[in-house]
Amino acid sequence: MSECFAAAATDCHATLTLDPAECSLAELPVGQSGTVIAMRPGLRGRKKFADVGIVPGTLLQMEAHAPFGGLLRIRILETSISIHRDDAANILIRREKNA
Repeated sequence: MSECFAAAATDCHATLTLDPAECSLAELPVGQSGTVIAMRPGLRGRKKFADVGIVPGTLLQMEAHAPFGGLLRIRILETSISIHRDDAANILIRREKNA
């Protein structure tokens, strides 16, 4: 599936029909958790995301969306960070089943 995601131009939904549990980080609803499974090869700041723990296998939780849609606040490990929605759209995650 990550090869399919890497080949997608802008919207990963066209490539997610095989597994509805997968989506981009930007599409994750507030309060939902997910595990990073892939990052688009052209993602700007890829090393910076890795430095803060956004790598395949990392569990994260969406905490908030900015009112006008520019920033997203996510919890990784014990830290909350904000990232741009455009960057989050390049990170593929698998949604966790919330209890």
